[in-house]
Amino acid sequence: MRIPRLVVAAPSSGSGKTTVATGLMAAFAGRGLAVSPHKAGPDYIDPGYHALATGRPGRNLDAFLCGPELVAPLFAHGSAGCDLAVVEGVMGLYDGAAGRGELASTAHVAKLLRAPVVLVVDASSQSRSVAALVHGFASFDPQVRLGGVILNKVGSDRHEAMLREALEEAGMPVLGVLRRVPQVSAPSRHLGLVPVAERRADAVEAVAALAEQVRAGCDLDGLLALARTAPALDCEPWSPQAALAGVGPAGSSGARAPEGPAGPGLRPVVAVAGGPAFTFSYAEHAELLTAAGADVVPFDPLHDEALPDRTAGLVIGGGFPEVYAPELAANEPLRKAVAGLAAAGAPVAAECAGLLYLARSLDGRPMCGVLDADARMSERLTLGYREAVAVSDSALAAAGTRLRGHEFHRTVVEPGAGASPAWGFTHPERRVEGFVRGGVHASYLHTHWAAQPSVAARFTEAARGFAGAP
Repeated sequence: MRIPRLVVAAPSSGSGKTTVATGLMAAFAGRGLAVSPHKAGPDYIDPGYHALATGRPGRNLDAFLCGPELVAPLFAHGSAGCDLAVVEGVMGLYDGAAGRGELASTAHVAKLLRAPVVLVVDASSQSRSVAALVHGFASFDPQVRLGGVILNKVGSDRHEAMLREALEEAGMPVLGVLRRVPQVSAPSRHLGLVPVAERRADAVEAVAALAEQVRAGCDLDGLLALARTAPALDCEPWSPQAALAGVGPAGSSGARAPEGPAGPGLRPVVAVAGGPAFTFSYAEHAELLTAAGADVVPFDPLHDEALPDRTAGLVIGGGFPEVYAPELAANEPLRKAVAGLAAAGAPVAAECAGLLYLARSLDGRPMCGVLDADARMSERLTLGYREAVAVSDSALAAAGTRLRGHEFHRTVVEPGAGASPAWGFTHPERRVEGFVRGGVHASYLHTHWAAQPSVAARFTEAARGFAGAP
């Protein structure tokens, strides 16, 4: 498979990767190119802006969550039929999973994709020193091909001239210069940028402004030429159907049962929470559920007072329910519907924000009351990759199932009784976490189901069983 591609990286966080990557995606899409947007690492929010810029789902490439072997196939799946792919990096170019060397770093992803890297450098407080900085990044790992630099926050024509002269001496092409102007970017809060779904009209204007900035300051022809130097990828694109081949209907190995025609009990409805309060999801989850035989139907817990018709399974991902706690609490009909579905034994999978929504209360406001637990905001940020093993049998995984995940929250849950832990963390610390009770699996751990497609098969089979029960 051959697709022109670029990885947008930086020496550190805060250099302007999201500004440049999103602007490039929008600028190239404005030229009529089909642009495939990707994000290195587990971030959920940036891909929303990427999707707005390109009109295609933003997809994550995470060598820790999914394993290095899936990075290229997932990339090929997302970029099929496109003219160009742009991958926004994570943190600094060589920063990866703590204590794991290059694993899951932007450099690691670039090497797995055999893609040229464009380094975004915040030049606001340097001139000739930029050459030493860029030289260090270019020479640190000979397998990482640094194809050029985009200078950000440049102060004046004279400042630009000094920077260009220094980089010319270092033999590094300058592919763009963005001036030091008030940043055109999304507002932030305690977990990063405010998601697109919460400010769509403003976000559309912001992305358009980023595209104009990039068009005015970057050599789009030179960047496209660099992208076209990427060699062919020798891999088969990932597909949900192929991933599920050989996975049994309950998530075990063995041939999967045929799906049968659509209808109650045959293709169960799996309701997936969305809207401004629940924006964190990976596109591959819905694709896997559909391939496993489910009809995936979105709903918005802020506004919908009932679950979708024939709901037989419920998935509630991450987001910001703490921001919308008053509105979620006020939607009492839906809270009762969720509680009733869980009490009836339907499979329910909740990650992070979903866990908070299923709790008895959030910051003192009533939630669904599915779990005997209360949640509240905290000053402490819990952040990092985790290695986990399923402690209890659940609708998601059999006890003993191992996978990798990611925690990212500023809340704590004070549990009551009546539930078993969902996960036992084995690295970087040992502790148990989450809740399994009846068909409910609720946890802070974000997971990527492409790494363990049996999760989708098992959940769909549990929904099918619930739909077909008397």
